[in-house]
Amino acid sequence: MIRLLQIDAFTADAFRGNPAAVCLLESERDEAWMQNVAAEMNLSETAFLLPQGDGFSLRWFTPAVEVALCGHATLASAHALWEQGVLGLGQTARFHTKSGLLTATREGAWIELDFPATLEEAADPPPALLESLGIEKPVYVGRNRFDYLVEVESEAAVRALDPDHARLRTLPARGVIVTSRGSNGKFDFVSRFFAPGSGVDEDPVTGSAHCCLTPYWSARLGKEEMTAFQASKRGGVVRVRLAGDRVKLGGQAVTVFRGALDV
Repeated sequence: MIRLLQIDAFTADAFRGNPAAVCLLESERDEAWMQNVAAEMNLSETAFLLPQGDGFSLRWFTPAVEVALCGHATLASAHALWEQGVLGLGQTARFHTKSGLLTATREGAWIELDFPATLEEAADPPPALLESLGIEKPVYVGRNRFDYLVEVESEAAVRALDPDHARLRTLPARGVIVTSRGSNGKFDFVSRFFAPGSGVDEDPVTGSAHCCLTPYWSARLGKEEMTAFQASKRGGVVRVRLAGDRVKLGGQAVTVFRGALDV
């Protein structure tokens, strides 16, 4: 029996945040099988965990492709390990991934992930980028090794976006982060994340995008600790902290169902 859970990450409430499937493997399975399971689950990410040395091998798949870094499915994976009793609540979760060693610790209801910072550099936007977003005058456009980053003038502009996903799909990038300063004092910054080229038109809450957003907004706001909101339809809160070349991502998680794979 292969245990399978669906967990809503970066939220304290079911049916909010970003859902991820977590598959607790007992032996190696091939890549094609994992991709088929991810397509069957049809969530933005499915995580596959397998005990390895002092921790766990962790791989992430969208319904279409394997990705090199995923925050919300890592948060969901750590939550699953503690909830299922695989790890004690005081133990650190250690994940061996394509982005190196990632760790997660738990403090009460909050889980903190330790991820590498992903710095962006200013970039000339390809015509399809701004046109597909419907943005005429961005405040800033940058690019990191995964995504484009676009800052706009207001939170209202972030929330009002209605992109042309088919055109965004033609861009040579994993996805597009659109962001602004928060407007009501509750959140330091807000964002949305679009990744149609990776099989996800809009990701509800994207931990890995905050690996770029954290150093970006830290430099502009003069803060190392911030609270962020990803303004998708489901929405989600991310506590972020810049620690040198690392980013600490804090979030909560809720298990929606537990089951088993028979294949």
